[in-house]
Amino acid sequence: MEFKQAIDQSLEIRKAYHELEEKHHGSVWSVQEDALAFLTDAALIGRLTLAHEERWPVGSDPEPELKHKIGESIWWIIILAERMGIDCNQALEQFLEEKEKQFL
Repeated sequence: MEFKQAIDQSLEIRKAYHELEEKHHGSVWSVQEDALAFLTDAALIGRLTLAHEERWPVGSDPEPELKHKIGESIWWIIILAERMGIDCNQALEQFLEEKEKQFL
């Protein structure tokens, strides 16, 4: 999947979530609420990483949930960037160019 396609698909899915938020809560989540949801998922990645490396007991194979949370966290980053007016693709390109100059 191309990154641009991932961004477009992510934004469409977020619109559907906004509709549910309107229906159930009368308003869409704020950017701060989106950021908190992202941080919650990122924290779960930490715990699932420990489980994946057999340093935290979970009772089952953590890999499916770890993959899901990694994908979900990428999705949240795309959403947060869009909501704050940041071009996610440009931000990634700039970061990678800076690191390439620094390390390669």
